[in-house]
Amino acid sequence: MAYRVCFVCTGNICRSPMAESVLRARVAEAGLEDLVEVDSAGTGGWHEGDGADPRTVAVLEEHGYSGGHTARQFQASWFAGRDLVVALDSGHLKALRRLAPTEEDARKVRLLRSYDPTAADDLDVPDPYYGGLDGFQECLEMVEAASEGLLAAVREHLEGRAA
Repeated sequence: MAYRVCFVCTGNICRSPMAESVLRARVAEAGLEDLVEVDSAGTGGWHEGDGADPRTVAVLEEHGYSGGHTARQFQASWFAGRDLVVALDSGHLKALRRLAPTEEDARKVRLLRSYDPTAADDLDVPDPYYGGLDGFQECLEMVEAASEGLLAAVREHLEGRAA
């Protein structure tokens, strides 16, 4: 059974699809595509059915990532099918933990930047939606910085399952 990771931001058009694309690329580079599934969602359904923000797509493509995506809203029932739910900021973390049906499900929720050993006290990835392209670039840099640590944590879980 695959290890399933879901990234969650507000509307699922900026930060979480960016994180999904980056981790999916890291998983492929590591040869783990058959063992790890990656998806994303939003805490709200405002953009359900929409593609990723064009600025997200532009920044991803500029850095060699694929940007195909359709926004959707995270549902409480999804906790049963996910091993790890990665929040992009502390507001998402709180909302997801409140939504979790059980304490075990609530423990599946982590902040993305908690996987970045160089991150300071502020572990939020700022929402770039209301700013310019530079905010999307900054978002990608934060996501990439955390992706190696996240991939290492996923590998640990996979090795633990095999043991």
